[in-house]
Amino acid sequence: MTHLRQSDTDACPGALRLHAAADGLLARVRLPGGLLSGVQLRCLRELAEEFGDGRLELTSRANLQLRALQAERVETLAVRLRAAGLLPSPTHDAVRNIAAPPLADDHTRGLVARLDAAICADPGLAALPGKFLFAVGEVPLAADVAAVPSPAPPGSACAGRWFTLRFGGRDTGLRVDAGRVVAALIASGHAFLAEREEQRTGPAAAWRLRELAEGPVRVSARVAEALGVTPVGAPGAVTAPGAVGAPGAVGAPGAVGAPGAVGAPGAWSAAGAAPAGGLEPASLVGVVTENGQFAAGASVPLGRLEGVQARVLEDAERLVVTPWRGVLVPGLTAAAAAGWTERMAAVGLVVTDRSRWTGVSACAGRPGCARSLADVRADADAATRFVAGLPVHWVGCARACGSPAGRHVRVEATAGGYEVTRRSPDGTVPTETTPAGTAGAAGNAGDAGAGDAGAGAGDAGDAVGPIGAGSVGAGDAVGVLEDLVAGARRA
Repeated sequence: MTHLRQSDTDACPGALRLHAAADGLLARVRLPGGLLSGVQLRCLRELAEEFGDGRLELTSRANLQLRALQAERVETLAVRLRAAGLLPSPTHDAVRNIAAPPLADDHTRGLVARLDAAICADPGLAALPGKFLFAVGEVPLAADVAAVPSPAPPGSACAGRWFTLRFGGRDTGLRVDAGRVVAALIASGHAFLAEREEQRTGPAAAWRLRELAEGPVRVSARVAEALGVTPVGAPGAVTAPGAVGAPGAVGAPGAVGAPGAVGAPGAWSAAGAAPAGGLEPASLVGVVTENGQFAAGASVPLGRLEGVQARVLEDAERLVVTPWRGVLVPGLTAAAAAGWTERMAAVGLVVTDRSRWTGVSACAGRPGCARSLADVRADADAATRFVAGLPVHWVGCARACGSPAGRHVRVEATAGGYEVTRRSPDGTVPTETTPAGTAGAAGNAGDAGAGDAGAGAGDAGDAVGPIGAGSVGAGDAVGVLEDLVAGARRA
């Protein structure tokens, strides 16, 4: 077992369990699939202005956060969130973690809504950790269990849509049709809980599937048993209506390490990085087209949505928050999408892929996080300029909350300046430490920041800031960063 936790309970904040940050309480409002209405956004903006710092933070799991809240306002906050439909379950608030593609079709959106309702209706799933992530469709996140559209298995008795189940990013051969996909995902949540109990030693418990020994294989086996099927490629494999094994099982074509498999070129990795040719943040700004439909997209600089920006977006019937800390207004005509893009740009939202903010992300930093050695957002703002290349992530301490899962450049505040390193899924390539004059002494009180209250760099959760392709620097670090970022895609 790897990265074993010392407690069943993670410190992920929610709408009811708030995180005590250096600048006040922090509430995280979960948006399954990133979807909300303009009316709901107005509610959140009003709450941020009345009770918090006036901003909304977008997170890497497409949720929204309110900062600088006061304890005496917590009950009123919950009442108003519940009235807006943003807090459907007091017992399951922290476990409604469902990702979906930003441009998901109505069928996928329907599955997300059904899964959300099924999670909230299942008392046993309230025990899931706040970091356990479901996904419906391809997403640029490290989902614990995902249902991804796939062709119907050979010889299947059911026509229509089919899905591959992935466990920790791994295809173990389980396939379900659309009618059973929600039940299969619910079974996966229970299978994770059962497996972590079996592997428990003392008070320690896993928060993510990848923390279990042979997690994908063991949890997948439990799900297969619950569904009454055997993956193709295993002895006694069968083809049953509704849920079958298919090519792609462990040891079969399409398995891990095979062409087209997880970890192969163009495929999704277990770390959750997007495949080559998949959606990138640069493709979701301006007028966006998908299957003949139009949307208007924008990136939110450093993931902080100002009140004036929210007021513009509130006019939309529907909105989608993206995992790259951006927003989409879907379901538009071409002319309407162009008009929305102009309105977004007028209030400082990024609608071009060549903005200086493209690809720049940051943890909360000072003053919001007492662990931080610097005001990383201010430093990023002062030094950022556009250079095409890898994402650049600024962090205020070694916890590195919110770090991208794929290759990127990290700018980390230390006691002596900013340390600039190029990171990859396979390891770290250090470059040099460049004094920036912005790093100070560590605070006396600890705070994991907006991104991940209670987890380390390896499990950064919902830290704030957009992910894409860009370059930043602070002081003398600018040249180092530009060299790293501009050359990274050629490396």
